[in-house]
Amino acid sequence: MADLLVQAKLVTTDDVAKGLERMVGSGGRLGDNLVAIGAIDQKVLNDFLHRIPGEPADIKATGIDELDLMGLLMKLMYSGRLETCRQFVEAIKLPYPIVIELVTMAIDRHLIHSLGTRGSSGPLDLAYSFTEEGKRWTLDALERLRYIGPAPVAIDDFTFRVNLQKLTNELVTFDRIRGGLGNLILEDTMIEQYGPALNSGRAMLLYGPPGNGKTSVAHALGSIFSDVIYVPYAISVEGQIIRYFDPSIHIPVTTTNLKDDGAISFVRSAEYDARWVACRRPFVVTGGELTLDMLDLRYDETGHFYEAPLHVKALGGCFIIDDFGRQLVSPRNLLNRWIVPLEDRVDYLNLHTGKSFSIPFEELVIFSTNLEPEDLMDPAFLRRLPYKIEVGSPTPEIYRKIFENECAKHHLELTDDIFNIICYKVVKEKNLDLAAFQPRFIVDQVVAACRFIGIKPHFEPRFIEYALNNLKVHRISPAAPTGAITGH
Repeated sequence: MADLLVQAKLVTTDDVAKGLERMVGSGGRLGDNLVAIGAIDQKVLNDFLHRIPGEPADIKATGIDELDLMGLLMKLMYSGRLETCRQFVEAIKLPYPIVIELVTMAIDRHLIHSLGTRGSSGPLDLAYSFTEEGKRWTLDALERLRYIGPAPVAIDDFTFRVNLQKLTNELVTFDRIRGGLGNLILEDTMIEQYGPALNSGRAMLLYGPPGNGKTSVAHALGSIFSDVIYVPYAISVEGQIIRYFDPSIHIPVTTTNLKDDGAISFVRSAEYDARWVACRRPFVVTGGELTLDMLDLRYDETGHFYEAPLHVKALGGCFIIDDFGRQLVSPRNLLNRWIVPLEDRVDYLNLHTGKSFSIPFEELVIFSTNLEPEDLMDPAFLRRLPYKIEVGSPTPEIYRKIFENECAKHHLELTDDIFNIICYKVVKEKNLDLAAFQPRFIVDQVVAACRFIGIKPHFEPRFIEYALNNLKVHRISPAAPTGAITGH
């Protein structure tokens, strides 16, 4: 678990190395030794350990029916050609004592029989095989439910953990936002608006003309949160399975090179529940493809299990609706679907059986649009968005800083004369507002032109003109265009 402490930025790798060194001489667990050397406060460590899902002591503690678990084990054995208890434990993500209980149940029902040991004489290497009755029983179980994977967690346990892992557990400071922006350049006044919104965990609206970095800002804000959270492979509701873990959304924390054999046993007496995956806070972006159906459980008619919707997979993290107002679903219908979740912090999902259940709606929702907010939302909904932040055109000073950063990437010299010429042409000749995307666009165009000609990239009036012409097209005049292609 040392790697999780490091990933959560509660200790450093050097702290862990010193803690392990002290542990060799003094004994005890790593957590106690980290506290002893002053690397972490005892309360901070206790809070961290409290958020780690503890390993279930027996089948009842899993919150899942024992026959459902035995059926899942049998399906895992069948589909993965598993034989040994070691393989069973790894596949179903339950501790050895529980797996042995399930194996014993299957033996008592004459579904499997023992083959002795494989490899060594240890209990983990005891091997088992299907009886003919066991094969028939398993095939019938597969017809009823084709979910094959780690054991699910109960919906009550999932709800408890979502509430435990709220975004508001992390305090966002001015320096933290500034450091998390990376290469983005923002005025201090903008950061002062983002901070309270992030700390509230409430929905946020970013609006303003296109090309000023609303999407980039949203991405940067989502990356500011650094807590380690735990997401389940699957959830059980009324005997129905909802597949939850999504490797395209849930990014497991990377382990360090620390030799921490036994992992959590150094830190606490209980073991870590492997049905949960330690991940970074999720970050989900959806755009024009969003439909109302995507906000509901998706039932697999063949497999007879569900896939969690995108916004549910984003619990504990950020959910961005980019280009709001350009979705396939109308803004009014989308907002009506989310009025209750955004205001009451709870969402309701429906199973195909007609059963409805609630889950906490603990995530930061960011609406991003370049359309007029009042054209998209009625006053009642606008009131439900406590933070409405306009991302407008950059000031000349910020525009200059963005330009200098882009020029530095290509070793271009940006003189005052060149900068003033570009600003004049953009504003006066092209009749455009300054926008944050323009410096990179112009620099890339100038560099491309120079490389085509075979000369060192540099600013020159004709290259600047080429770039600006690509920035905004000329309006076609009624007269026949010069150089038009004609044919007979």
